Amino acid sequence: MIDDSKPIFMQISELIENDIISGTLPEESQVPSTNEFAAFYRINPATAAKGINRLVEEGLLYKKRGIGMFVAQGAPAKLRSSRREHFAKQFVTPLTAEAAKLGIEMDELIAMIKSTSAG
Repeated sequence: MIDDSKPIFMQISELIENDIISGTLPEESQVPSTNEFAAFYRINPATAAKGINRLVEEGLLYKKRGIGMFVAQGAPAKLRSSRREHFAKQFVTPLTAEAAKLGIEMDELIAMIKSTSAG
């Protein structure tokens, strides 16, 4: 999991986000503790806590005092929405801009995407 191109706390956040989106961590399920993340990935517990706290600040996780962190109601939908927006900005907008530069019409672009899609 450890990828030198991103801070470790961000990788922890993204790992949890991916588990929420995939359903591995459904709403109201308990998230592994900072100590569990620290032991498993051999990182400082403060680093794991920083990743988890980022998700708390975003309203994706919440704390049950004395028990641990849990996935908030609506977290999967909230994540999908924000990731769709990011996807559009990072991939779709540049794709359509480049297609326009090359004179590729929208229907032709859609046909290209359909012909290369995996599903």
